[in-house]
Amino acid sequence: MKYIVLLGDGMADEPIEALGGKTPLQHARTPRMDELARRGRLGLVETVPRGFHPGSDVANLSVFGYDPAACYSGRSPLEAASMGVELGPEDVAFRLNLVELTPHAGHLYMGDFSAGHIATEEARELIAALQEDLGGDEFTFYPGVSYRHLMVWHGGPDNLKFTPPHDLTMQPIEEHLPQGERAERLIHLTSDAQILLHQHPVNQRRKREGEPQANSIWLWGHGRAPKMSTYREMFGLTGAVISAVDLIRGIGIFAGLESIKVPGATGYIDTNYRGKAEYALEALKSRDFVYLHVEAPDEAAHAGNLEDKITAIERFDELVVGTVLDGLPSLGDYRVLILPDHPTPVERRTHTRDPVPFILYGSAGEFPPNRQAQGYSEAEAKASNIVVDPGYLLMRQFVEGK
Repeated sequence: MKYIVLLGDGMADEPIEALGGKTPLQHARTPRMDELARRGRLGLVETVPRGFHPGSDVANLSVFGYDPAACYSGRSPLEAASMGVELGPEDVAFRLNLVELTPHAGHLYMGDFSAGHIATEEARELIAALQEDLGGDEFTFYPGVSYRHLMVWHGGPDNLKFTPPHDLTMQPIEEHLPQGERAERLIHLTSDAQILLHQHPVNQRRKREGEPQANSIWLWGHGRAPKMSTYREMFGLTGAVISAVDLIRGIGIFAGLESIKVPGATGYIDTNYRGKAEYALEALKSRDFVYLHVEAPDEAAHAGNLEDKITAIERFDELVVGTVLDGLPSLGDYRVLILPDHPTPVERRTHTRDPVPFILYGSAGEFPPNRQAQGYSEAEAKASNIVVDPGYLLMRQFVEGK
């Protein structure tokens, strides 16, 4: 038996007036997912437990089959694992975004939480400069991809409070600076980083060419290394994870899955959709399970770009879902789980905690239709009257075929 999860990050949304009251998922052309929704089990799953912020970290832990209440310790330790950074018992990891802050009317605003989706090569220059000038026994800076990076505070506290930068788009930041034990140390570090970044040749060039500047760091998603069982221990499965995002790869590494990098996978709308699907099919020839993650719908929604979100959903359907479904029959019996991790409404530009629509399909008929669905959407899933709560139980249903 082969198992594959196809996850379109942030695909779920809310009705939009410009789409005639439809959601992007309802409006988009998704014939492959619609057909699977008619042939399989359609329902809703609560991926964000009560009391948790609706972040991709918590939501994807649930989809992977882990109870966040039992194992969640923060986003950055998961990203650290993907980057090959081993955390000591006294280390606290932080997600470090390179962002553009914009002054206006005496305040600083979060102008762009991704610094214009800065190129990885440019970002690495900036992170290297931060490490050279500000790194040492207390802080270590590690380069990641595009605007997403890592900082480790050696001997730092973990009882701190942060706001994700994508929740602050075009909002003043003063009330959202780090809070908690020794938070003033991080505020001072951020000020030092701003001085360095403002003067750096990368930003000077970006300013001349009218591109968003990576003129500040933004720290969030902190935590210590978690303790998690592997997929072999939980389900007796071998497997792989495919994603352009360190967070997802990190969860997979803690789960004992191999992280497979696909050429051209960017984490944005221009990602290599078909390549991801082809690599997943190849991985399934020698493994039991693959978790395939596509970030593009989420990134488009955070940017408030409705057209890009619809395009990302349609490409996910055609190039990921379609390619996988065409290739799976040659591998024998298989099961497919399709879903987002959380909603990312375009008009809100941030995550919400609403349940998300899922499809379970088994080639041997393990998940017969529970109703005659018209297609794959939030409304159709709600009409099924199936809600999996807590959400981490969905993976066990998937694996056990129940």
